[in-house]
Amino acid sequence: MAYGRRQQQVRLYRGQIPSPGRPTVAWREDRVRFWAAIARGVKTEEAAAEAGVSSPVAFRWFRHAGGVNPGLPATVSGRYLTFSEREDIAMWRAQNVSIREIARRLNRVPSTISREVRRNASTRTYHLAYKASTAQWHAERRARRPKTAKLVANDRLRSYVQDRLAGAIRAYDGQQFGPEGPAWKGRNKPHRSDRRWVQAWSPEQIARRLPVEFPDDESMRISHEAIYQALYVQSRGALKRELVACLRTGRALRVPRARASQRAWAHVTPEVLISERPAEADDRAMPGHWEGDLIIGLQRSAIGTLVERTTRFTLLVHLPREDGWGLASRTKNGPALAGYGAVTMKNALASTITILPEELRRSLTWDRGKELSQHARFTVETGVPVYFADPHSPWQRGSNENTNGLLRQYFPKGTDLSRWSAEEINAVAHALNTRPRKTLGWRTPAEALNEHLRSLQQSGVATTD
Repeated sequence: MAYGRRQQQVRLYRGQIPSPGRPTVAWREDRVRFWAAIARGVKTEEAAAEAGVSSPVAFRWFRHAGGVNPGLPATVSGRYLTFSEREDIAMWRAQNVSIREIARRLNRVPSTISREVRRNASTRTYHLAYKASTAQWHAERRARRPKTAKLVANDRLRSYVQDRLAGAIRAYDGQQFGPEGPAWKGRNKPHRSDRRWVQAWSPEQIARRLPVEFPDDESMRISHEAIYQALYVQSRGALKRELVACLRTGRALRVPRARASQRAWAHVTPEVLISERPAEADDRAMPGHWEGDLIIGLQRSAIGTLVERTTRFTLLVHLPREDGWGLASRTKNGPALAGYGAVTMKNALASTITILPEELRRSLTWDRGKELSQHARFTVETGVPVYFADPHSPWQRGSNENTNGLLRQYFPKGTDLSRWSAEEINAVAHALNTRPRKTLGWRTPAEALNEHLRSLQQSGVATTD
């Protein structure tokens, strides 16, 4: 079998070209119906039934497009010949109608018809026969005009993107931390297992940071969508497919995710509700207002998270297990040994937040978890008032919820978090604090916090004079 014929059969098997005897326009409409069903949230099997194609073909369409609708138009521009016009051309050519007469009937320029018959005719017959389906396929193939992806042609740009996606997590002294992570198997993100710790800049952060670091080099420019396509879309594969595991979600395809709701507890009294929080905390103009929560792991392990609302600066609270945990059976109403009991949590949180200057200790907004039921004693010891968000309202602690999602890159659900030392989790916090953030004008949280501290020092000097 000729090489070209084999390639055509492979493309037919993958669903990239229509099957023999099926018009190209009908095949295009099948794909449009399929992606319209996917956009409504229909499962792939049901979308395949609506589109009138087999499930294997539908799954290949979904996988090869990276889970994203490629945006195929249902019709083409009036500038180009349509499939119905090509059917008329094929019929009139079979009747030996002249080129100029066909152009007159279609209200087209004769050179358009002549070029169409010459360029899009079937090349697998002894005589060049013009067929509408074959001509439509040639026209669509030629219209795609695939060009070399920017990440393929620019080695320097590709290296920059890969380093920000998959660079190792290191401490200040350059020491590398984190597990090796599972081997890439081409499926979705690994569950109940470690993930390799990487820099994990998002494609948008990479794209927006390039003009900051290379203001005079126009070749170092790329959109975040181009990076996503290089990772997800098979035909744009400039980056290794396994680098999707370096994205924060780690998913192999773009799919929606749901968020869990929160639950209220009795220790939240009316005077500590978020409605009693000072108004200056709402507009994020004054740094020093923090949001906090826990990320939970296996065997009742946890890590505390603190995020400053203005600068998004992150502090992680090390919560090791207490002595005696796991040595005896649990006692009802006994001491909490898991590491985030009320007293243990209060002490660990107080020791973490008191390292900050007083100007950065204005308030703390916490989730409704009862691990902070000792909030009154915490306020007495640190001087930081605590407020609790409303039930089922995670957006009231949006910065912290977003940061917890970022931290799941390094501390996945279903893993034991107690094995990481304070130095290791601080290395992760350093990685988050040195990432550029869109909400900060692509500055890093560390840069934003340093600017605020410098402004406080300058204002203090001015007042003393």
